[in-house]
Amino acid sequence: MSRSLPVAPHLDLEALRTLERTVPARDRVRVLAVRLMAEGRPATEVGPLVGFSPEWVRTLVHRYNAEGPKALGDGRRRNAGRQPLLDAGQQAALRVALGGAAPDGGIWTCRWVAIWMTQTLGQPVGLQRAWVWMRRLGFTPQRPRPRETHADATTQEAWKKGGLSSSTR
Repeated sequence: MSRSLPVAPHLDLEALRTLERTVPARDRVRVLAVRLMAEGRPATEVGPLVGFSPEWVRTLVHRYNAEGPKALGDGRRRNAGRQPLLDAGQQAALRVALGGAAPDGGIWTCRWVAIWMTQTLGQPVGLQRAWVWMRRLGFTPQRPRPRETHADATTQEAWKKGGLSSSTR
């Protein structure tokens, strides 16, 4: 049997049981994992019981040992995420630019938006990121429909006038 990781005595076992019952459901399993480790069970046994890997159980215990019970909360709730690539002023400027003609006088495509963003931000921006920002601002990348260059004009006119008869096929 492997030895258990020591758990700091921030709370005794009864206090951990009480905490388990009072924390929100999303945090309960992390408190349970620490309590089971505090009872002397190894992480290899606790992990499968709570649905975590033994490595994650050890990480939780290390966090608990360093910061106490507050470290067992759901960290995603406090994580606002990354700042947007374009700030509010840059978004407004891009919206205004998209309202007009593209730099070549034509229509805005992902390529033109990527060029605009690269110049504005001073860092390279890919076509996918340009597409995301066009859609986020309520625009769609515009591109003219391709025209078939090998089409037979006579057949097309016959089709427009009422369809093809069996003699023209």
